[in-house]
Amino acid sequence: MKKAMVFGAGISGVGAKKLLEHLNYNVILVDDKLGVSSEDGKKLLGDIELFIKSPGVPYNELVLEAKKNQIKVIDEIELCYEYMVQYNVNSKIVAITGTNGKTTTTTKITELLQYCGYRAEYAGNIGKSFAELLLEQKELDYIVLELSSFQLENLIEFKPFISMVINLTPDHLVRYSNVDEYYDTKFNICKNQGEKEYFILNTDCEEVVKRLNLIPTNKIEISVKSKKDCYVENGKLYWREEEVLETDKLSLKGRHNLENILFIVSTGKLCGIESEKIREFLYHTKTLEHRMEDFYNYGKIKFINDSKATNIDSTSFAVEAYKDCTLICGGYDKKLDWVPLVELIKEHANCVYLIGDIADELNRRLLDIGYSKDKIFLLRELKICLEDMKQRFSKEEERVVLFSPSTSSYDQFKNFEHRGKVFKELVREIFGR
Repeated sequence: MKKAMVFGAGISGVGAKKLLEHLNYNVILVDDKLGVSSEDGKKLLGDIELFIKSPGVPYNELVLEAKKNQIKVIDEIELCYEYMVQYNVNSKIVAITGTNGKTTTTTKITELLQYCGYRAEYAGNIGKSFAELLLEQKELDYIVLELSSFQLENLIEFKPFISMVINLTPDHLVRYSNVDEYYDTKFNICKNQGEKEYFILNTDCEEVVKRLNLIPTNKIEISVKSKKDCYVENGKLYWREEEVLETDKLSLKGRHNLENILFIVSTGKLCGIESEKIREFLYHTKTLEHRMEDFYNYGKIKFINDSKATNIDSTSFAVEAYKDCTLICGGYDKKLDWVPLVELIKEHANCVYLIGDIADELNRRLLDIGYSKDKIFLLRELKICLEDMKQRFSKEEERVVLFSPSTSSYDQFKNFEHRGKVFKELVREIFGR
């Protein structure tokens, strides 16, 4: 029997294990907490033919030893694509990456396809693993994949029908040696595409445009600033010369969502969907949980759950959208450049509550740029912040409390979803249901 090793027992690794077992592999699952240790895994590489590295696990000695032994090292995304080719799974792949907006774009493209009668599901960095989706649903018209840079590192043949890099801003600098390495990794998403495939190009993103040489396929250009294949002009969104919709009627608000919508519309048109259907869908679709989610009012105080804001750009969008907000910010220290955000906080936030590992650093930076220390509440934990607000704020004063952490959640929470749910539950518990 063929033997494979899967390193990492998260959603991606467990999915890969199931698919490999479906293909009659004997699978060794390596995970330093839940399976064979990586140290013991090195002793078991002798007759391994295939090594699947989960996206979240490090390039430690086990991975390097596998490569040294000339074992094929890939990730779950590549495994699934090779399975599709081998077994003639004809679903078209729409692949989405970028720093911000991936989940909204992935989810809404999937919902648009479903709204128009296509059999479509999303997977990858959200929802199910790609592997589990393939095992459960054989007859999909479209598979829409949200892909992180980690999931794009070990691709060989992966080739989607449509790919896109929504935008690029600094992130994950603990993983990559510099920001260019992070940006370049994103473009593995399109490296195998050819004349029958498409890349949707955000011409408003300088870092994307700088990497045109990494895009070997047909480019569909989009912009909110100038006339392209899909663009915005005078409050209307166009596909080439055709007016598709009026932007003030969109249910997804904000400048960043308008960028996402250009990708959604372009994908819809490339999939043959009529403008009327696209317009109907985008006028009525709902915002996603944890993404500038207006979920609770306490008198005139409005609470916004933006837990999905795991980087500085995401929080910048939110702070600009809710000027004069009370901001709750902070979390895991990802070694990011905080200067742009603290400048925006100084300009737009009436006060800021700081939580997590990065709280002291943010406090220092805010004081350094002259933000009043009386407006900074260094309370470190969400519950303490909200309890302080309950004592300090009157329900008769108009106020927006914006929870937009600007970084990852791993210091205090399992993930951004857990963080957002805890925030919502604490708000309801402290301010009343």
